[in-house]
Amino acid sequence: MSALSNARWILLSQAARTVIQLSSLVVLSRLLNPTEYGLMAMVTVVTNFVYLLRDMGTAAAVVQKEELNEDTTSTVFWLNVGTGVVLGVLLIVLAQFIAGAYRTPRLAPVLWVVALVFPLSSTSAVHQALLERANRFRTVARIEVVALLVGLVVALLLAWQGAGVYSLAFQTLCTIAAATLQLWLASKWRPTMRWSQSEFRALWGFSGNFTGFTFINYFARNADAMVIGRVLGSVQLGIYAQAYRVMMFPLQSMTFVANRALFPVMSRQQSDTQRMAQLYLRALGLIATVTAPMMAGLWLLREPFVLVALGHQWTEVASVLAWLAPVGFVQSLTSTIGTVFMSKGRTDIMLRLGLFSTALQLSAFFIGARWGIVSVAMCYLVANVINFFPAFHVTLRQMNASLGDLLDAIGKPVAAAVVMVAALWPLLDLLKSQQVAAWTLLLILAPVGALVFIGFMLLISPGTVRDFRRFAGNV
Repeated sequence: MSALSNARWILLSQAARTVIQLSSLVVLSRLLNPTEYGLMAMVTVVTNFVYLLRDMGTAAAVVQKEELNEDTTSTVFWLNVGTGVVLGVLLIVLAQFIAGAYRTPRLAPVLWVVALVFPLSSTSAVHQALLERANRFRTVARIEVVALLVGLVVALLLAWQGAGVYSLAFQTLCTIAAATLQLWLASKWRPTMRWSQSEFRALWGFSGNFTGFTFINYFARNADAMVIGRVLGSVQLGIYAQAYRVMMFPLQSMTFVANRALFPVMSRQQSDTQRMAQLYLRALGLIATVTAPMMAGLWLLREPFVLVALGHQWTEVASVLAWLAPVGFVQSLTSTIGTVFMSKGRTDIMLRLGLFSTALQLSAFFIGARWGIVSVAMCYLVANVINFFPAFHVTLRQMNASLGDLLDAIGKPVAAAVVMVAALWPLLDLLKSQQVAAWTLLLILAPVGALVFIGFMLLISPGTVRDFRRFAGNV
């Protein structure tokens, strides 16, 4: 029940974030020229990498710890503040060098502004972790939405006054400042002048492995672009990137919501492996209920979807999506594995599994790149399937569960997705033979597929449907 409630508030926050970001894009793009956005994109490349080091997993450690004391929270607070100050100062010192590397002198002062984000955000990391530990996601969601609105208003006012790229830089800074202030007001905890060397050493076992996994995952997520860009060139990379974006856009938000909602609840149950397994498998069943029909529908309707969403110049994307759509389903499940190891405090195993997965993916990219982007996508699917079974075997062992339990949890939505595809396929062929327009195909087949899937799930898994009703209601 707590996990469903958490997920509902996180999803609302994500939806509001998407609306605010789209509104910002629509309005600011009319007040700023492409050069200003290009400068901010350069800044983002740098800051995204620095963000990996922001709290080094210490906030997650606060959520995960079974017993929390003042020595732990204060030690984490001062460690985060120290790290934030160091990162901010380093970014200020290196700003001229980074600007020189980009051959864009205007970049340095923008980096100086954005560098203030790191010491500022570090002062509220523990406060947010404590709120999430207490499952106060309604409060966290409100804070995030209000902060985004503050940032948007600041950006609009500055852009209207001709501030250019600084309107985007101060949007980021003011969003963080508004969030930090609200987090301090919402949390009753206040830091004390304490530092425990023993707590620091205990935290480093968790946080060090977590940070290592984050770096590996960051590298793995960007390795395909590096390999394809170098071996096959920018045109092929552009086609692959569009297909990957289509596949990942709905899944990134979904897995972010699921992991963030599950982590504090599972951490509180880390000693009760049976309840932890029940919660995790139930969550996987819900995720599969969403992603199985979504990815199956994308696979079946990939050609009309690409024509409607992207246009005729992107028709090659459909061939890549034929292999990336099943990857999307597999990754919607495997991306939750880290939550189990973090909840159990076994980030060392998570790091080793991350190394194994990255080695598989890199091999797939290098092998597939010899024959083109479709082969890259095909090999990527093979690597994900190979990784699926040992990764889940090790994960489920942490909770005394088995692969059989996993198949029981996801089997019904997968079966319903297969039935949906089988029902839609002949209808798709019939409509294609009548030369029905692509947008008409989507308007007809998408709702029909949804009805078939929901109807079959009502027959074979009414409990899953009840979970979704609870999710939509006031849990």
